[in-house]
Amino acid sequence: MHRWLIAVTVFVAAAAVLVLEIVAGRILAPYVGVSLQTFTGIIGTILAAIALGAWAGGRLADRYDPETLLGPAVMAGAVLAVLSPALVYVFGPSAAGESPAAIISLAAIGFFLPAVVLSTVTPIAAKLLLHSLDTTGAVVGQLSAIGTAGAIFGTFITGFFLVAAIPSQPITWVVGAVLLVLGIVLSLPMGRAPIIGAIVVFAFSAVGSAAIAAPCDHETAYSCAMIVDRDEGPTVKALILDTFVNSVVDVEDPTYLSSRYLRVIDAVIMSRHPGGPNVVAYIGGGGYTLPRYYDETADASAVVMEIDAELPTIAVAELGLIDGPWLETLVGDARLSSRRLDDGRFDAIVGDAFSGRSVPWHLTTREFIAELGLKLTTDGLYVLNVIDHPPLEFVKAELATLAAVFEHVAVIAPEPYLAGNRGGNFILVGSTSPIDHRRIAETVTDGEVILVDDDARTWAGPARALRDEFAPTDQLLSRP
Repeated sequence: MHRWLIAVTVFVAAAAVLVLEIVAGRILAPYVGVSLQTFTGIIGTILAAIALGAWAGGRLADRYDPETLLGPAVMAGAVLAVLSPALVYVFGPSAAGESPAAIISLAAIGFFLPAVVLSTVTPIAAKLLLHSLDTTGAVVGQLSAIGTAGAIFGTFITGFFLVAAIPSQPITWVVGAVLLVLGIVLSLPMGRAPIIGAIVVFAFSAVGSAAIAAPCDHETAYSCAMIVDRDEGPTVKALILDTFVNSVVDVEDPTYLSSRYLRVIDAVIMSRHPGGPNVVAYIGGGGYTLPRYYDETADASAVVMEIDAELPTIAVAELGLIDGPWLETLVGDARLSSRRLDDGRFDAIVGDAFSGRSVPWHLTTREFIAELGLKLTTDGLYVLNVIDHPPLEFVKAELATLAAVFEHVAVIAPEPYLAGNRGGNFILVGSTSPIDHRRIAETVTDGEVILVDDDARTWAGPARALRDEFAPTDQLLSRP
């Protein structure tokens, strides 16, 4: 067997493992969400598979002729790769959850075996190339370098290109097809029978996998998006991103605000701008609920910072958004997009960006909020939606962060939330001008409690402000 072919095999197998690892986050997301916990569970599962595969590959190479092992290992990896998303789609509904156990279990069901099998390739290849103890270091080092290069290639090609161009399930088919062709080439000296058998098994696996569709109406570069009807009315629809209801809109009535937290945000903004705001910036677009609302009720202009380029298209096509000169969407990460906003322009900035239930950590810090403060008018408001549950460590830390930037702050939520008995949506407010809690109270529904300034700071207690160098949002956040 040629050395170059062995090197290519090690490169491709390592690349395939990393492609599957990255795609796993997308395939698991509809069942376990997207969070630091999700990627921690996936990475740990794949690393365990790599360790087991390296050990098993070495043992097998010592017992059997490595030339008869390499091709079948690669072809077996091809079959398991194309089956991986189907296994997740089958077992995902019953294994769903945000706990580490659910994440690790589902990652193992879909991706542990293909990673194990593909990780046997490097020790088998080492056995093939080792002809003398004098070259052990060179051979092992060379294969390690080639495998690492393959892993880097798989990471870059997937993260930067494939997930933006191809849905997740077809990516696994491409990986499987490449592995199958390589396995066939490696197995040619063994005759036709094993090759034909592998092709038949692969074909049945690919067809079976294709028959089990992903649970998405739209698979974007960032999420599995679904549009579902709601019981509130015949034209009311919900946008679900992965496991999380992102937006609820009435496609025929832009003034419909279904969520308590949206009505509270409106009450806060209207307390400062009774005739309605003129210009509002939004961190997170989703279903464009509030931009539509203020366009209809106040003829307000909107600048929406949305990282997912496909969500604006979905909002226009299926959620009643009518684009026009009043609306500007800046596609990209809000931390970067916000720097394109004009200083002193906005009556309000609404923070409503989530990755699952968590606000992305870099959008929670004192440094970012200070940048946003520069974009507000002298009486502008920063209004932030936060989801947290007892013991409320994250929402208190975020309130402390706002208090480190703004002279005036407020937290608004039902009394059981503030008392630490329940959790849900908290509305945080920051401003350089006094916050009129009485006017807010005239508008919000009964049961909302408004704590401002010293009362809000007292409620936050000893919580520390989040900073770019230390913002453990996923660790502070509690889930139901």
